[in-house]
Amino acid sequence: MSPHVHSGDSVGKNMYGVLIALIPALLCSFIFFGLGAIEVTLVSVASCVFFEWAINKYMLKNPQSTVCDGSAILTGVLLAFNLPSNLPLWIVILGALFAIGVVKMTFGGIGCNLFNPALAGRAFLLISFPVQMTTWPKPTLGFTTIADAAIDGHTGATPLALMQQAVKTGDASLLNDLPTSFEMLIGKTGGAMGEVCAIAILIGLIYMLVRRIITWHIPVSILATVAVCSGLLNWANPMYAPPVVQLASGGLMLGAVFMATDYVTSPMSKKGQIVYGVAIGFLTIVIRTWGAYPEGMSFAILIMNAFTPLINNYFKPKRFGEVKK
Repeated sequence: MSPHVHSGDSVGKNMYGVLIALIPALLCSFIFFGLGAIEVTLVSVASCVFFEWAINKYMLKNPQSTVCDGSAILTGVLLAFNLPSNLPLWIVILGALFAIGVVKMTFGGIGCNLFNPALAGRAFLLISFPVQMTTWPKPTLGFTTIADAAIDGHTGATPLALMQQAVKTGDASLLNDLPTSFEMLIGKTGGAMGEVCAIAILIGLIYMLVRRIITWHIPVSILATVAVCSGLLNWANPMYAPPVVQLASGGLMLGAVFMATDYVTSPMSKKGQIVYGVAIGFLTIVIRTWGAYPEGMSFAILIMNAFTPLINNYFKPKRFGEVKK
């Protein structure tokens, strides 16, 4: 018997570890968006699990189902985190079908997908249902249903929309209408369910770093790049939002911590992960500043998902026992 020592890691252990790290952000979404957030999350998770089970059983004829490894549950939670809490449930189901059926299972299931399923599901829904996907409910400390959250009085502009409007009009005074940095950190701002409370996401990041579920290379390189780029823009012209606002707004924290660090769609080497993170941070600022859509994090990650095989090919880890000539 070979004298190998097993690390104890497994797909299921890591998937459920990430789910534990998502609990603070999940609780915050329930607190701020009420029953609508609970309904969207439950439908998203149930749909992802069902579609993965059904495709495995009836289409792939796979006797070993992957439903219990936690990956479908994680996809469902992350997809819900990228949606408004007032989104009609039938649209949530369509997003889950696209994420699992098209993006994940078409390529062979877990470990084979090229793009992050949850982000691809969000991009699909954004293109297909732009009005519903950009109607953001305001956070309220109460249990509002999806119907209540859809009322115009309960919806409003997000910080990203105000930042984009300031750039397009050249009016820096519009930034005065932004929530304070503290309000954005605690989640008192409009947006997708899982992205509004930066502190909850940072708690999840610390947990995953301590448990060594992920390393620091991707999230830190993304956040540092965004801070530097936005700082330079703000220094050149005050109509561009300062770094703290960029970091705490939109899906930046959520994407940097939970999306970009996906094992399957991110580079394997440490150097490759840093290059990957820097590129995501740069693209995010470019899209947020000059793009047609206020949020650039999702598209930046999906673009770099496509470049991950090239990054892996260029930044190859050193083989054990290799001696350079």
